Amino acid sequence: MANEDKKDFNAMLNDHKDMPKFQTITDEKSIAKYGGNCMYFAPPIDYDKAMRLVPFGKLLTVAAIREYFADKSGADFTEPITAGIFVSIAAWASFQRETDPTPYWRTLKANGKLNAKYPGGIEAQKEMLEKEGHAIIRKGKKTIRYYVKDYEKSLFHLSASSFPE
Repeated sequence: MANEDKKDFNAMLNDHKDMPKFQTITDEKSIAKYGGNCMYFAPPIDYDKAMRLVPFGKLLTVAAIREYFADKSGADFTEPITAGIFVSIAAWASFQRETDPTPYWRTLKANGKLNAKYPGGIEAQKEMLEKEGHAIIRKGKKTIRYYVKDYEKSLFHLSASSFPE
């Protein structure tokens, strides 16, 4: 995202944009990739609600949030691009608030990768995760990426009983 200081992320977080909604896709490659043709779009606030559930020392992935929403809605999958955008919106909305934080730093990308689009970038997320006891590893020579070591051991599992309606 760009010009974060000029955007009202809390307004964006609470703009449901006619979601939740479903869309039927017809592209055969996408159907094969995602395992079906029923795509679900969750509103931004739902990503924030999911991210708020993760307790100290635990982790969540964007993919796990998407899987939970797909299962809960009866869809084959949740739209991946808006999911990434909405997770970033939740992070920036929390950063802009003076109270009631969302622990966005606990939500990782695929394979435990840190999210450079969060407030403060990789360094800020790395610092927050290390404060909670997670080890961060660096991978790559030309393109450097950071991951939580053994992130799978700390995963938080979303369930219908843990998710607020």
